[in-house]
Amino acid sequence: MSLFVIADLHLSFGCDKPMDVFSGWKDYTQRLERNWRNIVTESDTVVIAGDISWAMKLEEAEKDFRFIHQLPGKKILMKGNHDYWWSTKHKIDTFLQNKGFTSMQVLHNNAYIVDGVAICGTRGWLYNSQTEEDVKIVNREVGRLTASLNDAEKKNGQAEPVVFLHYPPVYGSMACTEILNVLEQRNIRQCYFGHIHGNQASKRAVRGRYHGIKMHLISCDYVEFMPILVNSACNQKHSNDGSFKIAK
Repeated sequence: MSLFVIADLHLSFGCDKPMDVFSGWKDYTQRLERNWRNIVTESDTVVIAGDISWAMKLEEAEKDFRFIHQLPGKKILMKGNHDYWWSTKHKIDTFLQNKGFTSMQVLHNNAYIVDGVAICGTRGWLYNSQTEEDVKIVNREVGRLTASLNDAEKKNGQAEPVVFLHYPPVYGSMACTEILNVLEQRNIRQCYFGHIHGNQASKRAVRGRYHGIKMHLISCDYVEFMPILVNSACNQKHSNDGSFKIAK
């Protein structure tokens, strides 16, 4: 049983929003599916950290969910800035259940325990928030992250909390200090985030150790459409060292 993560699938099977127009995204759904099937088994779990579907309404995302559902493993869905279809957790859970998409669950103010790892997280927000509205959103996201971490501790205080965000908590010289403060105060050692695309933008994404936290960029195009094995003290015997073939 392994835990993987990937972000920014940007699926559009139910709407006209092809990603193939962007450099590096040609045939990306086929590449993603081949890579996923090469590395993920039915007993594994994959966190999808936001920007899942271009659909505007929940019902319009059905074809994208169907694509995800037919891939191996359990999937934990998170909200990204482009997930306009996102509704309440209850409505999404009910929709997935009614459609038979039983391999998917939603991470929103809660946590999941998988093989000794506590899966925690929230969308996050901009690292240069200045307006009054931005401040409100940041505070709300801090509350959701805290609720997720609290739920993890309640479910299994021995599990190592690993945090998944959509927005990076730090980018270049800018940081979302409120989110970072939570990570530091809760002694989080691993943080995975998406949102950043393209070679130039990814160069400014902070990766590696930052304030004692290992930062990982896992946007679909950055990881070449390959789900990434999550690093934690619980699974250090594993590695994602390139031994799996990446579909080009």
